[in-house]
Amino acid sequence: MAHIQSIGASKFTALDYVPNTGASSASTAGALHSLFVSNSATILATDTPTDETNEVAVVHVGNVREFPSMGAPSNIVNVPVYGQATSSQVSGQADAPSLEFSLNYVPSDHAALDALRKAATRLCFRVRIADADLSVDGSGIYTADQLDSFADFYFFGTIASFEITPGLTDAMQASMTLTIEGSFSGPFSLVAGTGTSTYALPA
Repeated sequence: MAHIQSIGASKFTALDYVPNTGASSASTAGALHSLFVSNSATILATDTPTDETNEVAVVHVGNVREFPSMGAPSNIVNVPVYGQATSSQVSGQADAPSLEFSLNYVPSDHAALDALRKAATRLCFRVRIADADLSVDGSGIYTADQLDSFADFYFFGTIASFEITPGLTDAMQASMTLTIEGSFSGPFSLVAGTGTSTYALPA
């Protein structure tokens, strides 16, 4: 089973995206996975673990310094109740989280992100949380097999802002804020089965 099953620091977490997804409405584990890899939701489990095969379109955002929290923030509403000493609370519609990523800025690597901001291109993002190093293919994309432990979260959105902060005593930094459409999907990973590995939520 490739889901993370122990406590650990997620120091090998990666941010990837697929450009030009258009009006894609992928929502299932298999559909989201197939946006990033060519062998979709089922990977054959052989004696030698089979790596994911990444499409050329997948872009890895390098030198991410800090990741934001992911999920739906609480929105608790206090409701007065007649004849009751204290009010009651109900859960209101959650606001979308503020997704701000901090990068160690490298102009040759990150210039494309600002171009996507200017074009307001809708993207599918994947945050792959991992506490151990995964293999990297020829294009620099992290791949995974049945022996790796990781958790994938997906969301659709655009790059809303990209701000560069020159550093005199530290690395140059950039702050990238993303919008989000809908909610997060995940955590998905490879779940070992009989003869195959299925990409799915934890059992």
